[in-house]
Parts: sequence; structure tokens; C-alpha cells
Amino acid sequence: MKHLLLLACLAGPALADTCPAVQDNRAALTELRDQIRAAPSQLAAEPLSAQMWEIWLTAPDAPAQEMLDKGLRQRNNGDYAGAFASFDRLIAYCPDYAEGFNQRAFTSFLRADYLSALRDLDAALELLPDHVGAQSGRALTLMNIGRAQDARAQMLDALANNPWLSERALIADGAPLGPAGEDI
Repeated sequence: MKHLLLLACLAGPALADTCPAVQDNRAALTELRDQIRAAPSQLAAEPLSAQMWEIWLTAPDAPAQEMLDKGLRQRNNGDYAGAFASFDRLIAYCPDYAEGFNQRAFTSFLRADYLSALRDLDAALELLPDHVGAQSGRALTLMNIGRAQDARAQMLDALANNPWLSERALIADGAPLGPAGEDI
């Protein structure tokens, strides 16, 4: 009995150090995407988009939420290195949580580390293929590395999921999107 108690005590911290399964929010996100597509205006779509972000920014458990929130605060305060480290810890803890990759990608983007951003955006989209924020972020990242055609295709995917994205202006007729001013 004494050995079982010892094993239980040793197993406790190991279980607490693992991220729980990421909640399956696909149905709720699909419903929100459908509502956004049907929205008559950007003003009507904004609260729906905010609800999507609320879902994406809800981490699987309290420790993951703490890491996410800390990284967001750090990035908002201009501490990109600290934010990157926080998101790095979040990804190590919850490798199936797409938003960890998406937020680390945005931090890399702000640091002009576009190749790192692209890797993380690809990982986020592998986990959550219809993540509109990651899709539009990927389009902007592709644009910044001179891949205008790929950027246009990615932005069109994002706009298929949310036609009211503010980035929609980037693909209007004649709007330059590429770093050299090329149209996409």
C-alpha cells in the first residue's frame, strides 16, 4: 500500500504537467463562419469575428491560458523576445493548441522573421485549417517574402471564411500587396 501511495504521488505532478486535449470547437466555429458569410455588413460581422477570437484565445487549461495571456501582454508591451519565449513554452506544453503557433507566428512577423512566422502559421493551419486569423496572417507573411501569387491564394481562402476581413482591401483591383508593389 505504501508503494502505491508513493507511485500515486509521483504520478500526480507528471499528469499535471501535461496539457489536456484541446476542446473540439469546430461546430461552433463553422456556425460562426456561416453567420459571418451571411452578415450584411462589416459592422454586423465584427461581433461574430470577436466570438471566433474568443474561442481561439481560450486555452485548454489554466496553465496554458496563463502562458498565452503572459505572451500577449509581453507582445503588447513590445517585449517580443519575452512573448516568443512564452509562446514557445505554450507550444511545448500544448503542441495541439493551434493558437500557440498562431501567436508565436505573429510575434515572429512583428520581428520581421517571416520564415519562422510561416513555419508556425503552417503548423497552426495543420491543426485548425479554417483559422481565419492564421490564414490572413499567412497571406501577409507570404507577401512580405515576395510570394505574391501564394499570398493572393491564401488571402482568398481567408476571405472565403470571412469576407469582412479588413485585409480584403489588399486584393482589390490594382491594390499593391507585394513588397515590390506587384499586384496580386
